Amino acid sequence: MRLSSLFLQTTNAKGRGVFTKKPIAARKVIEIAPVIVLPEKDRDLIDKTLLHDYIFEWQPNGEALCCMALGYVPIYNHSYQSNCEYCMNYEAATISITTVRDIAAGEELTINYNGDWDDEKPVWFEVKG
Repeated sequence: MRLSSLFLQTTNAKGRGVFTKKPIAARKVIEIAPVIVLPEKDRDLIDKTLLHDYIFEWQPNGEALCCMALGYVPIYNHSYQSNCEYCMNYEAATISITTVRDIAAGEELTINYNGDWDDEKPVWFEVKG
């Protein structure tokens, strides 16, 4: 499930991103996407490829798994003050995207890659060292 007003567009700084043609109210689920769950042994291989930047930690019951989300989910860009958040449903093997505030028509939809929509801990591609 994905809102029909969502579309992909190239951004100047971040490559492609997810945008909306229409305003969206706060707390609206805008996408529910299935995921492909991968075992830890596959994670080691994925971490050596470009796909590393598009996977999510998947830790039901503390297991060290990862997943590849389908739909637009891998295309949402990162922001420390994101306007959306994601939530994992381990039982259904899905990730949902929900707005955290009202969104204007034409606005880019972003998530915080740390998992919490307002977590300002540096993400892996910004960590120096």
